[in-house]
Amino acid sequence: MDKKPTRRESREAAFLTAFAATFEPEMPTLPAEELEGQPDAFAAELLAAMNAHSDELDSIITDHLKGWTLSRVPRVSLVALRLALAEMLYGKEQKPGVAINEAVELVKKYGADTDYQFVNGLLGAVAREQGTEPEVSC
Repeated sequence: MDKKPTRRESREAAFLTAFAATFEPEMPTLPAEELEGQPDAFAAELLAAMNAHSDELDSIITDHLKGWTLSRVPRVSLVALRLALAEMLYGKEQKPGVAINEAVELVKKYGADTDYQFVNGLLGAVAREQGTEPEVSC
């Protein structure tokens, strides 16, 4: 049976792949694969956008840090921010509210207790600056 992953599953696969790559910087970030071994197109698209625009994404994140440096941002939060921004700014669907909510859910699942609030606030600020008010906010 060839079950296509949901968007949420694809985002989580992309997140876990990108997170793992932070421990081995010389290792290229390859798309997460489904159980059948077929690349997940949406996860691959998110990872490709994040990798292609990594300097710009880090610059956007840095511009929104108040009294912090990029190196102080928890790794889980940083990966979630990078992926969500890549989806918001370079994704085909242009649904910032969805990207924000999914990033918040990933940080709630994998990050520290209140890190999701920081992620939600930063992504919401970027969405407002882009003129795309998020539909839903956590």
